[in-house]
Amino acid sequence: MRGLIPDSFIDELLARVDIVDVIERRVPLKKAGREWTACCPFHDERTPSFYVSPAKQFFHCFGCGAHGSAIKFLMDYERLEFPDAVEELAQSVGLTVPREGGRDDRPREDKTDLYTLLDSCAGWYQGQLPKSAEAQAYCRKRGLDPKTIADFRLGWAPSGYDGVIKALGNSPRRMELLTEAGMVSSGERGSKYDRFRERLMFPILDRRGRVIAFGGRIIQKSGDGSPAPDAGAQDARKSDGPKYLNSPETPLFHKGRELFALWQVKQANANLQRIVVVEGYMDVIALHQAGLPIAVATLGTATTPEHTELLFRAAPDVVFCFDGDRAGRAAAWKALDAALPRLRDGRQAYFLFLPEGEDPDTLVRKEGKDGFEQRLKNATPLSDYFFDELARDVDMASLDGRARLAERARPLIARLPDGAFRDLMAQELERRSGASARLAASPPAQAQRPAATAQRSLVRSAIALLLAQPGMADQVEKPYRFLRLDKPGVPLLAELLDLARSRPGINPAMLVEHFAERAEYPALQKLMAAAVVGEPEAQRTEFMEALLRMDEQAVALRRETLHAKMRNGPLDDAEKAELRELLAARVRPAAVPE
Repeated sequence: MRGLIPDSFIDELLARVDIVDVIERRVPLKKAGREWTACCPFHDERTPSFYVSPAKQFFHCFGCGAHGSAIKFLMDYERLEFPDAVEELAQSVGLTVPREGGRDDRPREDKTDLYTLLDSCAGWYQGQLPKSAEAQAYCRKRGLDPKTIADFRLGWAPSGYDGVIKALGNSPRRMELLTEAGMVSSGERGSKYDRFRERLMFPILDRRGRVIAFGGRIIQKSGDGSPAPDAGAQDARKSDGPKYLNSPETPLFHKGRELFALWQVKQANANLQRIVVVEGYMDVIALHQAGLPIAVATLGTATTPEHTELLFRAAPDVVFCFDGDRAGRAAAWKALDAALPRLRDGRQAYFLFLPEGEDPDTLVRKEGKDGFEQRLKNATPLSDYFFDELARDVDMASLDGRARLAERARPLIARLPDGAFRDLMAQELERRSGASARLAASPPAQAQRPAATAQRSLVRSAIALLLAQPGMADQVEKPYRFLRLDKPGVPLLAELLDLARSRPGINPAMLVEHFAERAEYPALQKLMAAAVVGEPEAQRTEFMEALLRMDEQAVALRRETLHAKMRNGPLDDAEKAELRELLAARVRPAAVPE
């Protein structure tokens, strides 16, 4: 949604940014003639079918069909809404996004109100933390210093059922937002109450540092009411609910797509080479406080494919850190399964299993930063963990056992993207099992430049050519004679010509982006993605030829209409004059038989 952002600013922004730079900061690109190519970041593939055109300032994947401008790429890749993608691009080139109107006294259609409300909730919880003796005692017992508490915006949800409601739900609209944001729950009779009570609160931030949800942890109490001595290891009392309680799914929060502390990690590391995935919020915070600001955590779920893609976008090396028990190994295998299709060359995954009864929090306090870093350096590479885990219950001394390993490993290795790592994994399987490492057949690659199977209409051809070179509009004089042709797309072609003529220097992506909120947008994007062959001069000739033929078709159709009417009766004077004009206006008269 464009909201109040002027079209002229979108033009300026797309003229300033280079789509190759925008995408290359997130996806490794390789030069391919006049374009750049990569494995598509939006679907799993082994053969690159994702192309970026500097001339068009446009990207297109011939595999999954994803395409668009730099703005659209950010929207899809970072899961941003239109205004947020514009804001992020503008910041990257030092522009300030202007707003038309500037009046905020009407209901907004975007999510600004939700972000503002959740930020207010975080601030309110932060203000409650110093007022709670038990929360303060817990923070001291866990060794949290004031800077860490402030950096992570830790807070406290006090007892009672309406603390947040009283503080922030002071109007029907605010109560509606509290409900939408997952901050209040409803009783059986429709009564509202705070979702979080008597919990240490951990704000969950998105990739732009905005609060989108919360995690709340119960503080265990010993018999005298003080925090229990081993609060990190005890189970929550049933009456208090789960030890950790997260926000529900909301318009802003999807737990399978978010990672706790990813924003803090990116703020602390300009050039992040390694990122560590741990299981708990307190584990993350302890590592950051110890001088290892490279830790994130999933939000009460197993590692998802979306998580692994986020992780590898952040750093080339990912270390999954789990308990060494059965549950930890099951979680590790799920992480491996999610990571396999994303292990393109240059990406590496490792697994670190901790001693029984330990977690990253306790270990880093015992061994310090250097000790935990040494554990990270000694983490098991994915390849070793992969084969060791598959062979765990297999007799590798027998032919049957080695055959079983091969059958288990082949379909998994086949899920790896094409490249050196996949080849080496296949060789290792053959070395360990003695069996041929033939893999499941890869699906045939999509044609990177599929030949047109159907003749494109003249109108569509003209639009595609104009999108390739908007500057050609200057060569078309008004009035547009092709407007006499009554066919779909003709008015759109005229509108595109007018727009290109009114904005000298407009590039293809800028031209298409003007239709972002119109029904024609998807069709224009597809035409933009179509391969327009030939040198620029040849394209100009083809474009003018298409316009000429459209005018010829319009003349021919009108002549036929008037001739048909004349056969059924006389034409009036105006129609006779029109027919004489049409007969005289043949651009390419047919050969006259002798």
